[in-house]
Amino acid sequence: MHVADQPLAIVDLGSNSGRVVVLRIDPSGHLEILGDALRLARDVGNGGRLSAEAIQRTVDALKDFQAIAVGTGARRTIAVATSAIRESKNADELLQRILLQSGLAVRIIDGEEEARYAFLGAIHGIQANDGMVMDLGGGSLELSRFRDRALIESWSLPLGALRLSDQFLTSDPPGESEVRDARKYARRLLDERRMPPLEADEELIGTGGTIRNLAKMDRQARTYPIPRLHGYVLTRRRVGDLAQSLLSRSAARRKAIPGLNADRADSIVGGVLGVEGAMDALGAGDMTVSNQGLREGLVYDAAGSPPPPPEEVRRTSIAALAHRFTSWDAGRADQRARIALRLMDTLEPEAGLKAGERLSQAATILDIGRSIDYYRRHEHTADILTESDLAGFSHRKLALLAAVVRQAGDEKMNVRAYRPLLGPEDRRPVARQATFLAIADEIELRIAPGKALSVACEEHRRQVIVHAPLFDGYRQGLLAARFYRAFGKRLVFEP
Repeated sequence: MHVADQPLAIVDLGSNSGRVVVLRIDPSGHLEILGDALRLARDVGNGGRLSAEAIQRTVDALKDFQAIAVGTGARRTIAVATSAIRESKNADELLQRILLQSGLAVRIIDGEEEARYAFLGAIHGIQANDGMVMDLGGGSLELSRFRDRALIESWSLPLGALRLSDQFLTSDPPGESEVRDARKYARRLLDERRMPPLEADEELIGTGGTIRNLAKMDRQARTYPIPRLHGYVLTRRRVGDLAQSLLSRSAARRKAIPGLNADRADSIVGGVLGVEGAMDALGAGDMTVSNQGLREGLVYDAAGSPPPPPEEVRRTSIAALAHRFTSWDAGRADQRARIALRLMDTLEPEAGLKAGERLSQAATILDIGRSIDYYRRHEHTADILTESDLAGFSHRKLALLAAVVRQAGDEKMNVRAYRPLLGPEDRRPVARQATFLAIADEIELRIAPGKALSVACEEHRRQVIVHAPLFDGYRQGLLAARFYRAFGKRLVFEP
C-alpha cells in the first residue's frame, strides 16, 4: 500500500488513555484527519500488573477502535503501546488477548522511539527550525533536540503526569511537602540527564494531552483572537500561574476550571509540575503547542516523509484548505496573486519575502469564504483561516493573514481585533497589503475565465499608473481614495 494516499489508522495505548486516529496524507502532503476516538482509562498500566478488569476494558476499547478504523476506510492499522504497558509485568498477556479478540497486533515502543515519533509529528506542523520537542504523557516525558528540522538527540524520563501524581501528590489538594518533593524529584532526574539549555535561537515545542489541556485552560482565561490550540504560545510565567491554581484546589474544584478535561483533573497536577520542571531545566521562557505528536509521527514515518521546510508546509496547507471549497478556482486565485504581487513589487520592493508570502497566501485563499456568503466572503475567509487546521503558521502569522483578508473587504477593520498578537506597528503594513489585495481582486474580477493577463504598473512622482481593464468610474474612485490613504499617492487606471 502506498501510505501517502491511503487512509491509515493509528492506535496509541498510553498510561491513562487509548486513542485511534484515522489519517491520510493528501496529494499536496497535508495530513487529513478522517476519524478520531478517545478512551480515558486511568487504571491501564497503573504500575505492577494489569488487573483482569483493566485488560478486558482495554481489549473492548481496541475492538471498538478496529471497528472505527474499518468504518472510516483505513487500509492498514498501526498500533503501539508506550510506557505504561512496557512497564507492566503482564503486558504480554494483554497483547495476546488483544490479538486474539481483535486481530490487532500491538507493538510496544521504547522511550527513544516514542521521542522520535513525537518529534516527527510535532515538527511537521510547526515553523521552528531549531530547538526541543517535549512530549508529556501519563507515564513518561520525552525530549527531542532538533537542528535544521532534523532530530539529533532524545531523552526519555519517568516524569509523566500520572506517575508524578500517583507517586507524590496523594492528598487532595496536594500538600506543600508533596509538591516540594515532586519538584525536587523532577529536577533531580532532569539534572542527571545533563541536557544543555536552549540557545537564544532555539524554541521549545510542546505536545501531548496534558500540555494541550494546560494551553486550553490558559487560552480560555484570556481575551484571545485565535480559537485553535495548534501554535498557541504558553509562557513559563503562565504555567506557574496554572500550577498555583491547580495545586490549591481539590480534584472536584479542578473539574470546574474552564478548559480542563474533567477526566484529567487528577493527573493534571503532576503534569503541570513536569512541564514546570522541564521548562526550568531547559531555560525556556515559553513553549509553542503542537496539535500533532506521536500518532501523526507514526504516519509520517510510515510514509517516509521527512519534515519539509516551514514555507513548504504553509504552501501545501493553504492549498489543501482551498481545495475543500467548491467556490475556489485555482486559475483565478493564481491570477489574483500575480496581480497583487506585481503591485507590491512596484510600490514596496523593500517589503521582503515574508510580506510577499503573506500577500500571495491572502490572494490565493480569498474566495473560500464565498462558499458561505459572497457578500461577506472576506470576513468568512478570515474566520476560516483562524479556526482551520493550517500547519506551519504561528498565531501571529495567522492573525496577520486574517487581518489582511478582512481589511481587503472592509478598510475600517482595525488590527486591534487581533490583540495581543498584533499591535499599532502592524496597522500600516496590513493596510497596504489589504489595498493591494482589494485592487487585484477588482482587476481579476473583470478578466474572462482562462484568459491570462499581464498587469503593468508604473510610478511617476506622486502618481501610480496601473495598466489593466477599465471598470466603473465609481469603483475606480473608491479604490483611488483608499490607495491615497494607504500610500499618499494618486492611483490611475489606464487600458
